[in-house]
Amino acid sequence: MQTRKKYIFLTFLASWLLLFLFGGDQLRRLAFFSGRKAEARRNWPRWTDGTLLRSFADPEELQRDGDPSLLSPRERRAARLSVYGSSRCRMETCFDFSRCERHGFKVFTYPQERGQPVSETYGKILSSIERSRYHTLNPEEACLFILSIDTLDRDHLSGQYVRNVDERIRGFALWNGGRNHLIFNLYSGTWPGYTGELGFDTGQAMLAKASFDTQSFRPGFDVSIPLFSKDHPQRGGDRGWLYRDSVPPKKKYLLVFKGKRYLTGIGSGTRNALHHIHNGKDIISLTTCKHGKDWEKHKDTRCDKDNVDYERFDYQELLHNSTFCIVPRGRRLGSFRFLEALQAACIPVLLSDGWELPFAEAIDWGKAAVVGSERLLLQIPSAVRCIHPERVLAFQQQTQFLWEAYFSSVDKIVHTTLEIIKDRLSPHRSRSRFLWNALPGGLLVLPDFSTHLGDFPFYYLQHGYSPSNKFTAFIRAVSQAGSLSQPILRLIQAVSGSQYCAQIVVLWSCEKPPPPSRKWPQSTVPLTIVRGRGKLSDRFFPFEAIQTDAVLSLDEDTSLSTSEVDFAFLVWRSFPERIVGFPAQSHFWDPEQGRWGCTSKWTNEFSIVLTAAAFYHRYYHSLFTQYLPAGLRELVDGLAACEDILMNVLVAAVTKLPPIKVTQRKQHKEGVAQQAECREGAALSPPAPRSAPAQAAGTAGSPRFSRRQDCLNQLADWFGYMPLVSSQLRLDPVLFKDQVSVLRKKYPSLEKP
Repeated sequence: MQTRKKYIFLTFLASWLLLFLFGGDQLRRLAFFSGRKAEARRNWPRWTDGTLLRSFADPEELQRDGDPSLLSPRERRAARLSVYGSSRCRMETCFDFSRCERHGFKVFTYPQERGQPVSETYGKILSSIERSRYHTLNPEEACLFILSIDTLDRDHLSGQYVRNVDERIRGFALWNGGRNHLIFNLYSGTWPGYTGELGFDTGQAMLAKASFDTQSFRPGFDVSIPLFSKDHPQRGGDRGWLYRDSVPPKKKYLLVFKGKRYLTGIGSGTRNALHHIHNGKDIISLTTCKHGKDWEKHKDTRCDKDNVDYERFDYQELLHNSTFCIVPRGRRLGSFRFLEALQAACIPVLLSDGWELPFAEAIDWGKAAVVGSERLLLQIPSAVRCIHPERVLAFQQQTQFLWEAYFSSVDKIVHTTLEIIKDRLSPHRSRSRFLWNALPGGLLVLPDFSTHLGDFPFYYLQHGYSPSNKFTAFIRAVSQAGSLSQPILRLIQAVSGSQYCAQIVVLWSCEKPPPPSRKWPQSTVPLTIVRGRGKLSDRFFPFEAIQTDAVLSLDEDTSLSTSEVDFAFLVWRSFPERIVGFPAQSHFWDPEQGRWGCTSKWTNEFSIVLTAAAFYHRYYHSLFTQYLPAGLRELVDGLAACEDILMNVLVAAVTKLPPIKVTQRKQHKEGVAQQAECREGAALSPPAPRSAPAQAAGTAGSPRFSRRQDCLNQLADWFGYMPLVSSQLRLDPVLFKDQVSVLRKKYPSLEKP
């Protein structure tokens, strides 16, 4: 037993000796270098050592060695909490719906503080709200509140950064912790992290913010808006660049980018990699590092060559001649390039991971943009090459629709924001996603009118609906005699004789009460009298008495035959979104006067059909009364001979199409040279006699004609552009003037003298 223990002890000792002889040197060296490495780690100066780099960077910058976008989860959470507090608000938890129940959706803007100017851009936003139909001067009526403090630029390095916002808003009696408030913001955070911090506690306020991060965005509460420049127009805006003669959709370049690249910091990764897809043929990807004051200190080996190539191409030319435009993130997630590409019909290829796209709650961006991934940049060229030309054209058309419907002006951006919030208040009466993404757009489709597509004049062809086969004759009576004149009696008889007439509604706009029912002519269709308020805008009020889709608007002294009415109605059923009628005018630009003018001369071109004798869809009554702000209706009421121009401008702005003129009898044309001046002043003044609908035009040089031109120019100024569209199309009945038997003609009475 003792011998066995001795052998085991000798074997163990020999093993240690062998390990020391053959491996001990490596063990000692490992221990030595481990100690040296630990010492090196302890003694090597850290990048964040302020004593070493104090003269080169601020301590905040030193904390971001490498890519400053690499924030820890704790830091990102802290940044979000600094913006939103500890609340994850929803409409149900942070919005007081009761404020909107009594007076509806009204918006109050705080009065401007003395000595506190706002930026030009924020001034445009406030002006857009004050020009909208939702604005109120009474905070007690308000459902939503907008601060007068400029919160657009919250980069504390910016010259437009407003300080002490927390202290100022806490002094507002209406603030209420931010409840029912909307805060607009375009630039948040600062170098190096651009975390989205606003620098003040927003409380329970909603944010309408550009470059929104999907992690910070509160769905159904916040609104993501596009980043736009200070030069973005207040209203109107330039049209898109895609025109009818710009097809086929294939252009000189397939994919382009021209812009800055950042050598370091957040956003540098994607832009530094864009040169990999450049082929110099159909894919042009140009970057420059020549920006900022110290760019030469940080330039790399590619900078000089990139700067030379960058100057060889014009940015606007690339936009015009490319099918797809790369829209990478900048320092923040959004960029001006997004709206530039939309306007140019250059399909945006988005490389901005985590960006909550503008108005994505309503807009289907899958129909207008290609959403790529920053990590899969090299796959973008092959992906866009696979898109079929028909789909490319559909993408381009959708970019133009979205640009003109929601993004071409500050007014449209702000009003879209308000409409999205308004839809949240009544989900059962909100616009469907289809309405937001189809012509004419969500801003021009009022859910208070209807939520059924067949009730609007825009969707008949797409969904197989048809307008009703009857119409309502809507006659405006302004005679001061208190009795019925012969022209209105003849007009009622002619209109009631139409097989398509469902009812006659007379708008009685006289001070004296209407005659008793026994004095009205007997007809086969119901006749209803409605009392007006003595305003010209009453003509387009959505009276409940009007039950049919089609409305035939008439003046009491209009002269029409039953055949003319029948033919015009059948034409309207083919074009239910337009105004179809008889008397016409045209507008023109007078370069000598520097203003718009209009003429009633008989020419081949026209852009206005007067509502003295015209068909249109009853929805335009609701749009006229509920969509247009009160200021425009007051303009109509105070400026005689303006209401029909406003209706034409409104319909043209909605449809982007001209009205349609139909045939008039010969005697109508003969009266043009002797057109008498129409009634002056208010709606209740007595009318001057005239023999035909065409006489509603007025003569050049007359007071009425001058007022019409003033009206036209004021409307063009309010819309920001001239919506009217000219046309040379006139529709006549088949065989109307052919020398054939009268028995073969569908409307033989049109040729009677």
